[in-house]
Amino acid sequence: MANNTSVVGGFVVRQPSYRVIIVQVLVIIFFFINMLLIVTFFKKKSFHTSARYLLFALMLMSDSFLLAMSDILLVLTAFEVVMHVWVCVIVSIVVLLYNMVTPVTLAAMTLERYVAICMPLHHAELCSPRSTVHCILIIHGISSIPCMVILSVFFASVSLSIFKENMVCSVEMFILYKWHNDLRSAVSQFFFLIMCIVIVFSYYKIMRVAKAASGENKQSTLRGLKTVLLHAFQLLLCLIQLWCPFIEIAALQVSMNFFISVRYSNYIIFILAPRCLSPLIYGLRDETFFLALKKCQAHVCGVCQVGRPPDRSPPTLRAAAEK
Repeated sequence: MANNTSVVGGFVVRQPSYRVIIVQVLVIIFFFINMLLIVTFFKKKSFHTSARYLLFALMLMSDSFLLAMSDILLVLTAFEVVMHVWVCVIVSIVVLLYNMVTPVTLAAMTLERYVAICMPLHHAELCSPRSTVHCILIIHGISSIPCMVILSVFFASVSLSIFKENMVCSVEMFILYKWHNDLRSAVSQFFFLIMCIVIVFSYYKIMRVAKAASGENKQSTLRGLKTVLLHAFQLLLCLIQLWCPFIEIAALQVSMNFFISVRYSNYIIFILAPRCLSPLIYGLRDETFFLALKKCQAHVCGVCQVGRPPDRSPPTLRAAAEK
C-alpha cells in the first residue's frame, strides 16, 4: 500500500475523515446492543444450561470482540500509527480467528436445532452443557484453520528480519502474492460451502418432520424451521463479505475514489451491521430471551431513574407537565 493509504477490516482510510467519525458512532451503537444482549444472557441462570443460548452467547461475544478489535485497528490506521510486525501478527491472529467463529457457530446452532427436532430423545445427552463446552472448543479449532493457512504461507514467504520492522497494521499485509489471496479465498469458500451444506441438510430434515408432525409439535417444528432459515440468512451475509474483494477490484478499475467509497460501504453493510443486527433479531424472535431482555432493559432504565435528581417543582406544575 502507498504511504497515504491503508486497509483495515475491509475499509480503506487515507486520512482521518468524517467516515471514521461515522464508523465510531455506529460502533458505539452496535456495541451497546451486543452488550445489552450479553448482560441479558448472564443475568438469567437458566440460559447457562441450554446449548442453544450458550452458542448464542458465544456468537455475541465473538462478534463484540471482533467489533472492538477491528475498530481499534481502524483508528490506528486512520492516524497512521505504526507497530512492530510481530505485534501486528498477534493482533491479526485474533481478528482472523474470530472472523470465522461466527459462521461456524451458526452451523453448530443449526445442528443443535436439527438434534432438538429430529432426535428429541438424544437432545439432552448430545446437547448437554458439558458437550456444548466441548463444541465451543471444536468451533475455535475449526475456525483457526484459515488463520493457520494464511499465516503459514506468510511465514514461508518472508525473512525473519521483517518481524523487526515497523508498519501500519493490516490483515492485508499478509497477502504478498496473488496466489496468497487465491488460497485465502479458496479456503474461505470451502468452509462456507460445508456450512451451507449443513444448513440445507438440517432444513430438509426438519421440513420432513414438520410435514409429519401435528398440533403443538408441528408449531414447534415450524419455529425450528424458521430459525434455520434465519441462520441461513445470517450465513448469507457472511458469505457476501467474501465476495466484497471481487466487487472492490472491479470498482478499482473505475477510480480510486469510487473504490474507497465502495469499500467503506462494504465495511458498514457487510461487516458491522450483520454482526450486530442479526443477533438482535435472533434474540427478539426467542420469546424466553425477549422477556429476559425486556426485564434487563427495565432494570437499566430503573438505574438511570435512580441517578436523576428528585423533582422539587410544586405539585400543580408537575400535574401540568404530566398533562
